[in-house]
Amino acid sequence: MPKLIFQDNGDEVELPEDAPIAQSCEDAGVPFACTEGVCGTCVIEIVEGKENLTPPTQEEKDFLGDGTCDERLACQCKIKCGNVKIKF
Repeated sequence: MPKLIFQDNGDEVELPEDAPIAQSCEDAGVPFACTEGVCGTCVIEIVEGKENLTPPTQEEKDFLGDGTCDERLACQCKIKCGNVKIKF
């Protein structure tokens, strides 16, 4: 089962494959506002495992650029497999 790891507090959450990470991130303290990918409030840094997330959405590309950096919008990400470590 995929696992989301929070570098900030060491918490780990198991999620089903292809599950959104938004609720787990919000529970861990990541701030959210619009949840539509336009405000940028929920920007997270992917420390490890970015290949285990779904590709950046168009909303993320519009806000963050071409997707080559380690930042993502938590409201737009889904975890596919493996472990993903984030920092917020």
